[in-house]
Amino acid sequence: MRQMFRRGMLAAATVGAMFAGSAQAQEKVRIGVLNDQSGVFSTYQGIGSVIAAQMAVEDYGSKAAGKPVEVITADHQNKTDVGVGIARRWYDTESVDAIFDLPNSAIALAVAGMSEQKNKVFVGSGAGTALLTGEKCTPNTVHWTYDTYAYGRGLGKAVVAQGGKKWFFLTADYAFGHDLEKQAAEGVKASGGEVLGAVRHPLGTADYASFLLQAQASGAEIVGVANAGDDTITSIKQAAEFGLTRKQKLVGLILGMNGLPALGLKAAQGAQIMNPFYWDLNDGTRAFAKRFAERHPQNNYPNDMQAGVYASVLHYLKAVDKVGGAADGKAVVAAMKAMPTDDPLFGKGFIRTDGRKIHPLYLLEVKSPDESKSKWDLLKVVATIPGDQAFRPESEGNCPLVKK
Repeated sequence: MRQMFRRGMLAAATVGAMFAGSAQAQEKVRIGVLNDQSGVFSTYQGIGSVIAAQMAVEDYGSKAAGKPVEVITADHQNKTDVGVGIARRWYDTESVDAIFDLPNSAIALAVAGMSEQKNKVFVGSGAGTALLTGEKCTPNTVHWTYDTYAYGRGLGKAVVAQGGKKWFFLTADYAFGHDLEKQAAEGVKASGGEVLGAVRHPLGTADYASFLLQAQASGAEIVGVANAGDDTITSIKQAAEFGLTRKQKLVGLILGMNGLPALGLKAAQGAQIMNPFYWDLNDGTRAFAKRFAERHPQNNYPNDMQAGVYASVLHYLKAVDKVGGAADGKAVVAAMKAMPTDDPLFGKGFIRTDGRKIHPLYLLEVKSPDESKSKWDLLKVVATIPGDQAFRPESEGNCPLVKK
């Protein structure tokens, strides 16, 4: 079912592209959702992000600045050359005005730079790197949902505040994992905690035995899991099998809700994560989740990154209306920053000069099997972190747009 849905979506995008041209650019506002739809992150963004974008367009009335709004999509396969090639084609020959989502930081940074050069709009929801609002910020970029600083520092500080002072890190051995570990370690130390050590594992590891033994022997109270996607699920599942969770608490720095059903609550119970969205927060989030699940080919509930696509597309369309068109990407992003944000999923917020969207983050804990009442009843809120405390201070990011 899911494969058929994906093929149908991509076929629709291809057919749409055949009729794209300069004339059509004036007749439509075209939004591209670019992400992983077939690999390790497809459950976390994938078709769900496309559905979220479509729902936002429909909820807005399917028009902006008096023109129909169209959503197209493509799979970047987690390959930088593929992702950059799609973005260039969309901008140069298919009249796409804005690109959304884009998990995979290397691709996101490249597309952000291209969007500035071509005066288009890039809104990252699945992208994690804090460089998007730091040294690599552009006047055409908005970073909506999360970043490595917020998750790493935020979890580090929040868990230390709850008494988890001694940490050991299990870290994916590539730039993203290193950055996550660095941010979390600095948050731990700044809050009076201590980092006892770390072990690095290759991307896509199948056997974590030797790494988990080092974590177990460290004497740490907290094991920070600094990886993502299937690596997170596999490492946490094996940690539970090792009995590590009987004496140590796991903190998944990028543990997505969508991975928990496969992991199982018995293995994941007690693990803590940071997130700006959970479907069961209030009536607005619950209503959105129900509508989303009805459209999803696997009836999945939305995660934070998919919710971020919905909310950011809504705000983008408001800005297109305010500017009177989508052609000038820099002007549209300036309008997005000038208007306060307000939607049913993230509530009220704002976008800073550096492009960082500000909203609260929640420290969430995975429920025990006894506490869970349904498949997606997975998490409970432990603490709320105000947005101005959750994200990196604008003055510390070295974004060229921010005046010293």
